[in-house]
Amino acid sequence: MIKDMRPSRVLRKLRAGEVAISMKMNLKDARAFDIAARSGFDCLWTGLEHIANDWSDVEHAVYVAKAHDVDLLCRVARGSYSDYIRPLELDAAGIMVPHVMGAEDAREVVRRVRFAPVGRRALDGGNADGAYCNLPVTDYLEQANRERFVILQIEDPEAMEVLDDIAAVEGYDMLFFGASDYSNAIGLIHDMNHPRIQEARKRVVEAARAHGKFAGCMLAGFELRELVEMGYSFINVGCDVVGLSEYCRELAIKNTG
Repeated sequence: MIKDMRPSRVLRKLRAGEVAISMKMNLKDARAFDIAARSGFDCLWTGLEHIANDWSDVEHAVYVAKAHDVDLLCRVARGSYSDYIRPLELDAAGIMVPHVMGAEDAREVVRRVRFAPVGRRALDGGNADGAYCNLPVTDYLEQANRERFVILQIEDPEAMEVLDDIAAVEGYDMLFFGASDYSNAIGLIHDMNHPRIQEARKRVVEAARAHGKFAGCMLAGFELRELVEMGYSFINVGCDVVGLSEYCRELAIKNTG
């Protein structure tokens, strides 16, 4: 009988004091995930918030990522508890919950996605993460709580006002600073180097570290070293559509006229 879930590569590196890097994937084709997974990233980030993916797309992305021992992170759509746990049941290594607004919101996330005694996640076990009922249930519950990561995204001024209260909630793993939405919300559209954005970026990592959590963010024009020195250990370094667009544009310019 199977006794172990696939351990999270991201959590292994973060718990060892190392830095984990991810690639955001707006495309849904499994071949795009295969190319990225072969390239050395620790994590591929797909989603259901902004992108017209369905559950089959997430499932295929999980299969490809796992084939290369790469974690699949899914940013969920805000909705019912099923919207939160389905990526985990498909064996995504982690989920990111956008626009967490306060401590009660954070506690509700934990309640939905962690098994007892940490939360009240609904139990099935007959899906990929439970090895289709081949993982002993007690092992499944313990390992799912330990080897699957939960990220709370901080991207609103309301959340920043109660940041320490959110950070103090038990049961999640990481605060992720969403600089784009935060900058838009305070009227500084995508001005990543504005002092107010810089201050918010530092506050998120300080709050996370003060409560024993990890901190994540986008590279967004910084050098990786700068963000690591600031205290960030999970960093998204690029996006598939940006890379493809730049490559196509470069070819077109080079080969026209």
